[in-house]
Amino acid sequence: MKILMINIVCGIRSTGRICTDLATELEARGHEVKIAYGRFEVPEKFQKFAVKIGTNFDVKIHGLKARFFDSCGFGSTRATKKFISWVKKFNPDVIHLHNIHGYYINVKILFDYLRTCNKKIIWTLHDCWAFTGHTPYCDAVNCEKFITGCGNCPGLKNYPKSFIDRSAANWLKKKNLFCDIPGLTLITPSNWLAGLVKKSFLAQYPVHVIHNGIDTSKFIKVESDFRKAHGLEKKFLLLGVATAWDEMKGLSDYIKLADALGDDYKVILVGLTKQQKENLPKNILSIERTNSLDELVKIYSAADLYVNFSYCENYPGVNLEAVACGTPVLTYDSGGSPESALNGIVIPKGDIKAAVEKIKSYCKPEIFINREEIDARKTLNEYLKFYV
Repeated sequence: MKILMINIVCGIRSTGRICTDLATELEARGHEVKIAYGRFEVPEKFQKFAVKIGTNFDVKIHGLKARFFDSCGFGSTRATKKFISWVKKFNPDVIHLHNIHGYYINVKILFDYLRTCNKKIIWTLHDCWAFTGHTPYCDAVNCEKFITGCGNCPGLKNYPKSFIDRSAANWLKKKNLFCDIPGLTLITPSNWLAGLVKKSFLAQYPVHVIHNGIDTSKFIKVESDFRKAHGLEKKFLLLGVATAWDEMKGLSDYIKLADALGDDYKVILVGLTKQQKENLPKNILSIERTNSLDELVKIYSAADLYVNFSYCENYPGVNLEAVACGTPVLTYDSGGSPESALNGIVIPKGDIKAAVEKIKSYCKPEIFINREEIDARKTLNEYLKFYV
């Protein structure tokens, strides 16, 4: 069987790793797999799967078009036509869509092909972009206009940034494009996102929830010298981890939290750029992104509480990683984050006062989790059922 996946990245970040995990398992079972991607580099070990859509120049032009005309997803015309010609020659039995926004593919050309290709089509939604007129993060701005039709989008200043608002027209275009595709099945990583899908124009399709998983053989509680190395033996450690930090991840809220807590507490942020480190106050321990899994596990294991201040989350793996390392989670009531916090502490978005109260009265419990339920192998096995 031939399988084609389409995603913005291949082998990196959460969606890219989901694709390569699936591809590796499918290849081991005798299937031929390709992952079409649009941006960033592919780790060498996954290049055998990778098929690049367009060029970096195409991405830049698409991004400019989106910025000036609110047309994310409707650029990359030539690159997408060339890609569809390749798809027809490859002739896959299954096409699995993942993240199809990000300035690398033209969704009209793609879905005009999907409508008539007579293939099994799976689409994993990793955010809200598919059913809104603009933003992938409607939950971050508490907007449900997508139910009846978008317009006056409150998310224009966030990705994909635009100087003008064409969200009403975009919503109609997506509705016409994405509906009535034969053989399409939707998958979401969280019950929260599945609930939004059922309110949207995509409600005509069956939607299945497959939670993202982690490698529980690697994310375990370990002996850690992190506290001693940083002189934090007597501190209560509050941890945040992200691939990229911005206001959507609640960066300024961690600063407020550090200011509101006394000297007995220490906020630690992992994944910052050098510039962000220089600009953060000294009462936060800033750590650049680490490529060492062992180092990350030691940091998780040393922390007293994992804090997730993200304003829009689908089913964040960082929550699972923390809990698997024996560290409970405090999270905003944001998207599917409470689902992956596994009985963690949930507070309203932006409520720093509530966070401080919970932290100061906190007594760390014993953590009991079913590691098989959150393991990536379970996720893979559930996905594989949809390929046959």
